[in-house]
Amino acid sequence: MNRVLPAVRLRVPTHEDAIVWHRIFDDPDVMEFQGGRAAELSVYEELTARQRRHDAELGFCLWTVLDGSGQVIGFTGAQPWERSWGPAGEIEIGWRLGREHWGKGYVTAAARQTLERMRASGVPGVVAMVDARNSRSIAVTRRLGMRLAETFTTPASQRTGHCYRLDLRDADAA
Repeated sequence: MNRVLPAVRLRVPTHEDAIVWHRIFDDPDVMEFQGGRAAELSVYEELTARQRRHDAELGFCLWTVLDGSGQVIGFTGAQPWERSWGPAGEIEIGWRLGREHWGKGYVTAAARQTLERMRASGVPGVVAMVDARNSRSIAVTRRLGMRLAETFTTPASQRTGHCYRLDLRDADAA
């Protein structure tokens, strides 16, 4: 099925976006695979500041996603995987939207823009780390043309996770 995706715009997150992210992610459904509850506002303030640094230093980050009306609906983008386990040193793409925006194609549209930007930046490939129970995100990885590369157990939660990969040097990818 080739459905028309909605218009989205990606921008470097502002300090104000931290407040919006904190509000729209304060939902147990949204945070189900990220510990179950929203983080404190200070965590989002640090996250948006780190993303501004990533953009300045690397040319990419977790961008704020805006819908066609300009409303902030979440984030999608890429950043280095900085943990000692998993795909250490690789570039991870990721996404998170407010619950009311699920199922409308926003993540796929924004993630495709992310992949285009990563290719243009010369990044050779990306990974997506997904909780094995997160069927919505697994479906997004498939729509992006990613392949399951490995299964792992997360150290903190001891949950099963998947690492999906996409080679961005392949002209036919995504």
